[in-house]
Amino acid sequence: MLSKDQFLVKVQSELDEFCDRQTRDFEAISPDLVTVVDFTRSLLQGGKRFRALFCYYSFLSALKGRTPTSEELTGIVGISAALEMFHAAALVHDDLLDQSDTRRGAPAIHKRFESLHSTRNWAGSPERFGVAGSVLVGDLMLGWSSEIFGHALLSSSDKNIESACRDEFSLMRVEVMAGQYLDVLEENAAATRTIAEAVGRAEKVILYKTAKYSIEAPLRIGAAFAGADQTELGIFSQFGIPLGIAFQLRDDILGVFGDPVLTGKPAGDDLREGKRTVLVALTKQSLAEKTPSMVTTFEELLTSRNLDPAQIDFLQKVIRDSGALAKTETMIIELGDRALSTLEHAQLDEYGKAALIVLARKVIDRDA
Repeated sequence: MLSKDQFLVKVQSELDEFCDRQTRDFEAISPDLVTVVDFTRSLLQGGKRFRALFCYYSFLSALKGRTPTSEELTGIVGISAALEMFHAAALVHDDLLDQSDTRRGAPAIHKRFESLHSTRNWAGSPERFGVAGSVLVGDLMLGWSSEIFGHALLSSSDKNIESACRDEFSLMRVEVMAGQYLDVLEENAAATRTIAEAVGRAEKVILYKTAKYSIEAPLRIGAAFAGADQTELGIFSQFGIPLGIAFQLRDDILGVFGDPVLTGKPAGDDLREGKRTVLVALTKQSLAEKTPSMVTTFEELLTSRNLDPAQIDFLQKVIRDSGALAKTETMIIELGDRALSTLEHAQLDEYGKAALIVLARKVIDRDA
């Protein structure tokens, strides 16, 4: 069995070695392509590795005390690396769709391509080049995640396990794209919806864009690789979905109130991007009940996409005063309690289960 630190080192090594191979292959085609791998590599350094860890600990939990073989450990490391590659691809596309200029305190990939275009004094639009480059890098990383995943499954000698893992991975890819579209749709169509619809629509975006792919899918994939049956996989869904929703609700709060030093993004970035989160929906709901005249002002500012610091401060105050922030914090606690209660009563390996509980609490209470 690998400790947390040993496991994460192996996942990073898997990603680094993969990028090294791609650099050699791309350089053989053209030296200009090395930049593509370099930008990819930069997104694969560090991070919280929540998805990899959920996958690993669910795998250990589903083994129910059995010692994993060396082949299985090789496989789960590769599977976890594939999940991290997929996550990085989603970040590239997400930043482009949201027109978010920063990621982890550094320029987003589309901004890096823009800068490359500008510094080289190339013809045409730096912005268009940035969009094109980031789309291609994101697509490439999606393909690479499938390549790493498929190679990792070669460590399984059981065709049923391999098939179950592929099904879970395929479902994850479809669901996150569905959630991403619903997110974009709400940013553009929310003003035409009724306030009564807002919370339910925002919750559906959370479920498919984040909760399932960030936590439920890694849990189910890891457990499936250990040979878990459908009943056992269902337990991981019952644990993962409320936890995943709590995870995104915390992210939504950080997107409005988080410290840029910790989040790696400007203060109030979600407000600047016009994000239609549960936090925003609850604010509008409260305003409609208590101060209806404020709804129009709140909506106009949220859709302007060009907020100055004073307007960010104003919207933050409105959200606090409406009670939406306190209500969202309560939802996080209740969802976290539900997830932990499900896991604590599950018949799983105690070591893996204890590690999942610790990780779940970090997800709920994280500072960034």
